Amino acid sequence: MASIGQIVNPTSGSDALSRARQRAALMPDCLVEAKRIANTVIAGWHGRRKRGIGENFWQFRPYAEGESLSRIDWRRSARDDHTYVREREWEAAHTIWLWCDMSPSMMYKSSYGSASKESRALVVMLALAEILSRSGERIGCPGIMEPASTRTAAERLASALMHAPLAGGLPETGMIRGWSDLVLIGDFLDDAPAIMERLGPLARRGLRGHVVEISDPAEEIFPYSGRTQFTDPETGARLISGRAEHIREAYRNAYLARRESLGQSLRHLGWTFTSHRTDHLASEALVAVHMYLSGMPAKATHGGQL
Repeated sequence: MASIGQIVNPTSGSDALSRARQRAALMPDCLVEAKRIANTVIAGWHGRRKRGIGENFWQFRPYAEGESLSRIDWRRSARDDHTYVREREWEAAHTIWLWCDMSPSMMYKSSYGSASKESRALVVMLALAEILSRSGERIGCPGIMEPASTRTAAERLASALMHAPLAGGLPETGMIRGWSDLVLIGDFLDDAPAIMERLGPLARRGLRGHVVEISDPAEEIFPYSGRTQFTDPETGARLISGRAEHIREAYRNAYLARRESLGQSLRHLGWTFTSHRTDHLASEALVAVHMYLSGMPAKATHGGQL
């Protein structure tokens, strides 16, 4: 059987420079594609509503330790076992932190996808930076770029990413202060409890989060059959299946259950979750996240929009 996906070897110290050069070479095309998509979807859109001091209701979010008890909405809190704060609109800009996973698993691309997961994640992140900067938002990237309010945020972010050190896993967030929005883009293939162990404290600090899961179609539909060797791009571990089609149903059930568990856990925190496949238009993920940032419900899309 012909190869369905490209195998990516784990990055070691000897080829880290090569990997960095590959990312740098990818960035200009991603920036051009991001600007094209941003220009397509931004038509007719105006400034976002924002939370803060105002008269109109914005959203409910979990109560953070140390806040005034007068801000608690006791009626909403009585519905379940959590305490919620009612937020209102504001017209001033605040900080939106954008991050995408750069670990080896993101470099995967099968013959079913139109781009690698890494390329799609970068396009969505840079397109968000382009749209949000036009609305006057302060854009930052944890550990990569300090927040700035500028119309060239997408270009500055692309340049910073080209020179950023190679790193995997969720970002460090100690530098994030105040009531900010955090957009995380990656494949999130770790177990949901392990991911929530990192994200839970962020929600309790008052951060409003938006998680975008990028997946390749082959990861979801599992089109493999016959004798197949699977390689973990993060660790190099290998698994050989004599009849891959025999484990297809069990694999898909486990894969979709992980996604559902993660989505439910995030919604419980008051965060949003969007699942996007690389055989779909990048604009679908962009529109969904922008809607969430605007405080409006995003329409469901094929591939796991939650």
